Amino acid sequence: MSGVMKRMGMIFRAKANKALDRAEDPRETLDYSYQKQLELLQKVRRGVADVATSRKRLELQLNQLQSQSAKLEDQGRKALALGREDLAREALSRRAALTQQVSDLEVQHQTLQGEEEKLTLAAQRLQAKVDAFRTKKETIKATYTAAQAQTRIAESFSGISEEMSDVGMAIQRAEDKTAQLQARAGAIDELLASGALSDQSGLGKDDLQAELDRISGGTDVELELQRMKAELTGGTSGQQAIEGGNGKSTPQDRPQQTPRFDKQ
Repeated sequence: MSGVMKRMGMIFRAKANKALDRAEDPRETLDYSYQKQLELLQKVRRGVADVATSRKRLELQLNQLQSQSAKLEDQGRKALALGREDLAREALSRRAALTQQVSDLEVQHQTLQGEEEKLTLAAQRLQAKVDAFRTKKETIKATYTAAQAQTRIAESFSGISEEMSDVGMAIQRAEDKTAQLQARAGAIDELLASGALSDQSGLGKDDLQAELDRISGGTDVELELQRMKAELTGGTSGQQAIEGGNGKSTPQDRPQQTPRFDKQ
């Protein structure tokens, strides 16, 4: 059971990997990576700004403490000049405490200033890398798009693309069907001409029947022409000439008349 589950898991991962690879667009991946780098660069810049803000606050506090220290020193001198040694001592004691605070703040200021310089340098380096990646990204995207277009054109010319394959199959089916219909029509014409099939519509005739109709039609026309000539010359003599041929008929010749062919 454990082996079956492992195999099913491997098959699932393989199919999922293949589906992801098919759905993945390198251009989208590059754009996403570039966006993440921009976000990281923005965070670094925000960190530089925060450190700079903290450094500026320390500088303001140092200025205030130094001003208070100078003021206490001046007050101590004035108190000592007035003979108030106790006040002078108190002023100097407060000034000493402020001096210690100033010393601590200066150490913090130097630390923040060093961190700010490091972050600024890191931001500059990251900015250079992001700019280089953007240039490379656009180059790769342009190359990929060109290669994709060339592949589609090549597939279209070679007929292996899905669209062109469907068109080619449709053309092939149309040609096969046309050839089949042409062959069927030719076979039927040959069967009708040979008499193997009869024309149920009565419109089609074989070669022998057509020849007989042509002869019969020509004879009828000649007879009609002779009859009209006889009517113009007048009387039965013309009719006899038509029937006898030369006007001198004999009993043996009288039964034999010109054959007539009726139209079929």
